[in-house]
Amino acid sequence: MVKATTTLAVFLAGSVWTTPAAATDPQYARNLASTCFTCHGTDGRSVGGVPPSLAGQNKDYLLKQLQEFRAGKRPATIMHQLAKGYTDEQLNLIAGYFAAVLPGQAASAPVVK
Repeated sequence: MVKATTTLAVFLAGSVWTTPAAATDPQYARNLASTCFTCHGTDGRSVGGVPPSLAGQNKDYLLKQLQEFRAGKRPATIMHQLAKGYTDEQLNLIAGYFAAVLPGQAASAPVVK
């Protein structure tokens, strides 16, 4: 009985440390997706369409592309390296984030005078 109780206590304590960040941070998906903003524009709305905008794309399509980049099945200059840094769950969150963003024109950076 003591061993079972100890095992249960260790399991429950361990589950606290392994709780996904997504469960505790409502901005977790956006934080993950923000690494894409440099190239794909804020919230995935690229300026001029190069690289392509991600905002409003189909989630399944985006997830498949990310998985193919990670697996090296889709040629890329840098995406295959970036995608390798994410778990399946994180790629799913990133794809879901961009799918939920309304597509639209990105604002160009202001001209500094």
